[in-house]
Amino acid sequence: MSVIAVLVLDGVPGHQLTTPGLVFGAAARHHPRVGYEVRICAGPGFRMTGSPGPFRIDASRGPEGLADAGTVLVPGHDGFRAEPPAEVTAALRAAAARGCRIGAIGTGTFTLAATGLLDGRRAATSRRHTEELAARYPRVEVDPDGAVVSDGLFHSAAGVLGGVDLCLRLITADHGDQVAIETERQVFLQLHDPAAPPDAGPARAAGRSAGRSAGRSAGRSAGGLEPTIRWVEAHLDHPLTLQEIADHAGTGVRSLTRRFRAETGLTPLQYVLRARVRLAQRLLERGDEPVERIVTLAGFGTPANLRHQFQRFTGTTPSVYRAAFRSLVATLARAEDGTGG
Repeated sequence: MSVIAVLVLDGVPGHQLTTPGLVFGAAARHHPRVGYEVRICAGPGFRMTGSPGPFRIDASRGPEGLADAGTVLVPGHDGFRAEPPAEVTAALRAAAARGCRIGAIGTGTFTLAATGLLDGRRAATSRRHTEELAARYPRVEVDPDGAVVSDGLFHSAAGVLGGVDLCLRLITADHGDQVAIETERQVFLQLHDPAAPPDAGPARAAGRSAGRSAGRSAGRSAGGLEPTIRWVEAHLDHPLTLQEIADHAGTGVRSLTRRFRAETGLTPLQYVLRARVRLAQRLLERGDEPVERIVTLAGFGTPANLRHQFQRFTGTTPSVYRAAFRSLVATLARAEDGTGG
């Protein structure tokens, strides 16, 4: 099992502290082949998280908890402009020396840069701190866009969503695009259910059930049908009949159905439908495509069919889903601007 050590310093934004557990936990829950242990390691002087909504936590490990980790994450914190404690610098340098993967979230990049480990490397930080990072650490090549930046074993990101994108980048490197995409779906459903309050029933249950089915299918799609599954997902804008899928797999319809059930837990057409819903979710989250265009790109045929299937699997409508996702991003962006980020 891969150990993810999250090295937290006093005033870490709460969402940056909790995000690694949320993301890596979702990956492990929905994909049987995936295993992660997320370990919180408190730096010297750690007391509580920063605003908004500060809270206290008890961490059983300090910087020594990095010693056997395969990945170390350094979130932002209130005192990011100060020189990091000697124990933190030593632990990070030791982790790098043994080939550990290290990621920095938001202003955590300042802490990592202070160790000298980013000298001569590309890095990102919170967008409003890019110029300051470049001025303070001129040997670091700062990416002004604040996107996820990878340079060798070092990774960094703006942290608007608490480091979700960085965690997903690491999951992609470990387990591939499909696991990362499914994990992103599950994380969003956990963060914000636009259809119902936390204790609501049918709509929320429908979203969870659809997510579990999609996660199971992604987790088991690495068998002999993988080329056909990739082909299906690249042609979702086409009608995709059962016979066409069978022809691509070089088998008969009955054999195809048996193999799909064995490898994904779904029939071929059930898999196609769930893949179309996943594509629609991604298009709604990441772009400004109108619903009519998403209908075409995801192969739903009509807006009415898109709305029906989308609500069936997520418990909400496409327009509400898009608005909720953007609201979540904006809320966390404001939270970052109010903290060390």
